[in-house]
Amino acid sequence: MPLIPEQASTIAPHVDALFWFLTALSAFFSVLIAVVLLVFAIKYRRRAGNERAEQVEGALALEIIWTGIPFVIAMGVFVWSAMVYVRIYRVPDNAMQVYVVGKQWMWKVQHLEGQREINELHVPVGRPVKLTITSEDVIHSFYIPAFRIKQDAIPGRYTTTWFEATKPGTYHLFCAEYCGTQHAGMIGSVIAMEPADYEAWLGGRKKGMVASGETLFQQLGCASCHRADTGGRGPVLAGLFGKPVKLEGGTTVVADESYLRESILNPQAKLVVGYQGIMPTFQGLVSEDQLLQLITYIKKLGQPDGGDAPAPAEAPKPPAAAPPPAAEHAPAAEGTT
Repeated sequence: MPLIPEQASTIAPHVDALFWFLTALSAFFSVLIAVVLLVFAIKYRRRAGNERAEQVEGALALEIIWTGIPFVIAMGVFVWSAMVYVRIYRVPDNAMQVYVVGKQWMWKVQHLEGQREINELHVPVGRPVKLTITSEDVIHSFYIPAFRIKQDAIPGRYTTTWFEATKPGTYHLFCAEYCGTQHAGMIGSVIAMEPADYEAWLGGRKKGMVASGETLFQQLGCASCHRADTGGRGPVLAGLFGKPVKLEGGTTVVADESYLRESILNPQAKLVVGYQGIMPTFQGLVSEDQLLQLITYIKKLGQPDGGDAPAPAEAPKPPAAAPPPAAEHAPAAEGTT
C-alpha cells in the first residue's frame, strides 16, 4: 500500500513539500530533545551523597540563539504555509465552473453545459476547475486525496475550491465530515480525461444550466417584475452579479452567489433601496439544483457572452399592483435581488 496518495494536481506537490518539511522538522527536534535530555541526565546526575549543586550564571548569547532560531523557523513555516494557502484558495480567472451539492448520502454534480452526475465528476486534464459547493441537509466535506483538496459543504451557503488535474486517471472522492449513519458510503470518483476525450464525453450534452435557469426564471414569473427596463417592481438583474448593491439602512453588499441565494429564499433579509418588500419566499419551491440554475442564469445576464436581459412580461402590472398569489406558479422574484 502506498504511504500517501499519488500526486495528481498542480497543488499536490506544494502541499506535500510543506507536509514533509513539517514532518522532518518535528522529527529532528523530537530526536534532538530526547538525546539532549538523555545526555544531560547522565552527565549531570548526582554522584556523592554530600555533593552540592553549583550556581550557574546565565548565558545571554545562548538565550538569544535558542530564541532566535525557533523564531526564524516558525516565521519561515508561516510564510510558506500562507503561500500554499493563497495558491489553494485563489481561483484562476480561466477556471471552468462546476457546481456540487452534497446530500445524505451522495454528491450531485452539475456542469454548465448541462451534464449531471451522481458520485462522479468528469474533468479535463490541464484546465483549472472551480467547484462551488453547498449542502441540502447537514455539513459534508468534499475531499479528493490525490488532488490534496478538501472543502466543507455547508447548508445555506456556498463555498468554493479549485484544482487542476495533471494526469488522466480515476481518483477517489470522499466525504471527510461525519454526516450520518451511511457516511462511510458517501464516496465517488473523479475521472480526469484528456481534453479531447472530455469534449467527446460532453458530446451528448443536454440543456445547459443557463438555459435551464432561464426556463425557471420564466416559469416562476420572475421576468414580470425583474424587467429589462426600470419599470418593474424589482431591480434590474442584467449586469448585477459582482456589483455593489445599496440596501435599506445605508449598508452595501456585493451581489455574489450567496446574496442571490438569500434573496431568493429569504427576500426580506436584505431590501434594496427604492423597492418594497413584496417578494414572496421561494423556500421549499425550488431545490438546491434549481437555485444553482437560477443563479447561473442571473450571473450571465448582461454579459456579452451570456444570456440576454429578461424580456418584459406581455402584460406587466403597474408597480402599485399586488403581487400574484403563490399558487401553482410561484410569484415573481421581486424587490430584493
